[in-house]
Amino acid sequence: MNSKSLPYISLLALIFGSTLVVSRFSVGQFASLTYVSLRLLLASLCHILIYAISSGRAWPRDRQVWRYTPVVGILGTAIPMSFIVASLQYQSSGITSLLLTAAPAFTVVLAHFFLPDERLNGRKIFGVALAISGAGALVLQGESGLPDVQEANPLGYILVLSGIFAGSISTIYARRNLRDVDAFDVASVRMWTAVAVMLPIAYFVTGLDLSQVMPSGYAALLYAGLIGSFGGMLLEFNIIQRYGATATAMTANLIPIVALIGGWLFLGEQITAGMIIAMVAIMGGVTIITRSETTHISSPIES
Repeated sequence: MNSKSLPYISLLALIFGSTLVVSRFSVGQFASLTYVSLRLLLASLCHILIYAISSGRAWPRDRQVWRYTPVVGILGTAIPMSFIVASLQYQSSGITSLLLTAAPAFTVVLAHFFLPDERLNGRKIFGVALAISGAGALVLQGESGLPDVQEANPLGYILVLSGIFAGSISTIYARRNLRDVDAFDVASVRMWTAVAVMLPIAYFVTGLDLSQVMPSGYAALLYAGLIGSFGGMLLEFNIIQRYGATATAMTANLIPIVALIGGWLFLGEQITAGMIIAMVAIMGGVTIITRSETTHISSPIES
């Protein structure tokens, strides 16, 4: 990995990790579906603005992008983001980030069965086992990361793991059908699809009620939508172009550190010995996986 990429990787980890902390704060003021839909709306408007003001970028016209990307928007953005944000009602941003870090382990297992050029080998199997054992340890310990919760609600784990599974399916689908198309066009159509799905759902389920939202909540929403979803995507896009997908994948090892420390400093979340041990195991497994993996494996955090 090029050492010049480290400042950019660190900044991307800071953006994604802090977005989880901000989202954990936001669920205290927004209904989770409302928060997700408005965050997606802000990011979608930024994508539209880029196309409108950029002379060098035409609106997406590739039929392949419009045919396959909407599925990625639903499976890879709308569902994972909704589930992950909802999970923050039951557990800390640190716990959620640790579980999300194990996402590549799920993806490489699915890739073995659905992508003939990405089979499991001994090194990958060891990495998967190590990462999943770390995530499993968190679940078995019942860690919530919240100071006022004695025992974690299993629903939090279920939501995150379901989001990871949907995101992993999306990654495999994109790998099969969107290999040779413009990445920014895919990201844009993906975002537009997600907001088109989530806004009606939020309206009919929660009514987009903003009566409990304070100025701090709106500030958090702006940060998550503009910096977390859109700014993070642009930075990630830049890192992939300049340094490659492997460098970008290393971001996953830094995100839990940011989320754990940020949650502890600003939200009073807990950091326990069990969480540290699980983090080491998950990071070790993911590092082994990414060093033997040539495909970019995305995380739901990215959206």
